[in-house]
Amino acid sequence: MRKFTKLVEGGPIGLEPWAEEKLKEYASEIIHYDSLPESEEELVRRIGDADALLVRNLPLVPASVLSQCKNLKYVGMCCSLYSKESANVDIDYAEKHGITVYGIRDYGDKGVTEFVIYALVRILHGYDWPLWRTRPKEITGLKIGFVGFGTSGQMTARALKALGAEISYYARSKKEDCEKEGMHYKDLHELLEQSEIVITCLNKGVILLHEEEFKALGNKKIMINTSIGPAADMTALKNWIANDENIFISDTSGGVGEIYSEVKDRKNVLCPDVSAGMTEEAYNLMSKKVLDNIEKMLSK
Repeated sequence: MRKFTKLVEGGPIGLEPWAEEKLKEYASEIIHYDSLPESEEELVRRIGDADALLVRNLPLVPASVLSQCKNLKYVGMCCSLYSKESANVDIDYAEKHGITVYGIRDYGDKGVTEFVIYALVRILHGYDWPLWRTRPKEITGLKIGFVGFGTSGQMTARALKALGAEISYYARSKKEDCEKEGMHYKDLHELLEQSEIVITCLNKGVILLHEEEFKALGNKKIMINTSIGPAADMTALKNWIANDENIFISDTSGGVGEIYSEVKDRKNVLCPDVSAGMTEEAYNLMSKKVLDNIEKMLSK
């Protein structure tokens, strides 16, 4: 298998030590940077004459950077790649100019599922949190609706269903396997109206909940956002949170959005601001997938 001539880590990429050691088999020269570049110009200088670049969700790698890195043939994203539009790398430009871009997916889902169960149990039972209802409540029988139903959504739904929840979902298409398991598709407004708890699991940059959707959702509900970024219009979400009867949950401030500083201290907002998906196991799986992509590129 051939090697890259020069591989640059454009900033902190989060690979496990064993994976960093393994990288030496894939490039004659490796340059590490432990901080993010402060400008596009600095990123261009870091890449220099390298033929391979590894980045996480930051820094941004737009066409204005790629166009100046004439030797670059590969960009490995050490983070989730859901779509070209949501990527921090200009994939359209890269494809048109002979630069291969590979990303990864599905490496931190179990931690997200555990966070959802932790948050619900804490609130439903009143463990260090005001009781949601007058008495402790089990997950059993709760009507839980998922907005977005990819890998992490389905994993979380199956775990909650095993605990007795009634699961419905809204997605771009029906999931036949899930339908057979007793999880059923609903139109978005129907799902919002009929669910006691709504869990958003959308791709980065996808905003589906606006003022009309929050009207359909109504009050005395719990909303959990497990998306990488916000899933709701900021003004509409802020207005919904202003009602103390509603509870909003997100593992990170990024999942809350730009209103985070305004709402984080409210008694009906739970946000530890720690990425639930990035566990020891997730870092190991992420590292393996990054190396697998490099091997796939070098074997072409």
